[in-house]
Amino acid sequence: MKFACERSVLLKEIGIAQEIVASKNAYSILSNIYIEAFDDSLIIKATDLKVSFETNVPVNVIEPGSTTVFCDKFLGALNVLPDGEVEFEQVDSNLVIKTPLRKLRYNLKSIASDSFPQFPELNENNFFSIPVKDFKDMIQQTVFAVSDDETRYFMTGVFLERVEDKLNMVATDGRRLALIKKTVGDDVPTFEPVIVPPKILNIITKRAGDEGLISIAVTERYIFVRFGVYNLSSVLIEGQFPNYQRVIPESQENVFSVNRLELLDALRRVALLIDKRVYLGLSPGVLSISSEESDLGAANEEIPCRYDGEELSIAMNFHYIEEPFKVMSEKEISIKFTDAVKAVSIYAEQQDDRLHIVMPMQP
Repeated sequence: MKFACERSVLLKEIGIAQEIVASKNAYSILSNIYIEAFDDSLIIKATDLKVSFETNVPVNVIEPGSTTVFCDKFLGALNVLPDGEVEFEQVDSNLVIKTPLRKLRYNLKSIASDSFPQFPELNENNFFSIPVKDFKDMIQQTVFAVSDDETRYFMTGVFLERVEDKLNMVATDGRRLALIKKTVGDDVPTFEPVIVPPKILNIITKRAGDEGLISIAVTERYIFVRFGVYNLSSVLIEGQFPNYQRVIPESQENVFSVNRLELLDALRRVALLIDKRVYLGLSPGVLSISSEESDLGAANEEIPCRYDGEELSIAMNFHYIEEPFKVMSEKEISIKFTDAVKAVSIYAEQQDDRLHIVMPMQP
């Protein structure tokens, strides 16, 4: 195998592959990426046996062939090489990297390509497409709320389902819940609800643009995703996702509305003296954001809000209340509640397709 290309052509793609690779053991095939040169293209593959990644880039193929190479050092070499054309050649069990204009040469140990794991495959007819901007929005509105408790593995991913004309995404860790719904067309097939690991979703959020479509397919064990020149797949999380509909309050008696950015800025200022707990104090027309009194001191800020109920203080986990405000984009938000110890619902006044629910902390 021998090919040449501009350094910048490979750098981004190998960077994505490194996000997939889980192992740092130079002697493990799972630390390697698969590269195959043919027909003036270079196929690049990476996997951790759960998430798989494939793309291709244009290169000048001098001699076709394939191999696998330790991703960490391959990316490291690309990072320090000067801009311009780089030559790659398989010589015995080494991948030789050199630049025509400098006397610089890397010999990276390689492992035969036939040792690389096979990727799952799916018929083209199983894919459906939705706007990539919509799918990224769904991920951003939910993925932060997944649980990191591996003993509750069925909560460590994002629940994805098709209900009537809606595509729904839900995430929860037992103390908060994030839900978003998007209306989809008839070409989106009905499928059994699945739990998607956050790793593949975070890669989509980071690497997909905001224009065009994203293609998705869901099977019993895998989710497949395509956008641009990228093909991704992931093993799904097994288990029964909680019945999230039971968590959504049927009615809440009290509500206040506030400017989202004013509240977010106030939270960040008060956060200087917050460990975990923040207090939202309500009185007619005023919302106070305050920290607990501690050895370091205390902080309090008041901002205007639309509220005409009784005075009340709600203790909240700072991060649980901040994160929904960060991913929402609307200017005005409303917060509904029944009392200081029951679920709080956060939603945008002009949007009925998304909802965040947070359980208060004990006062």
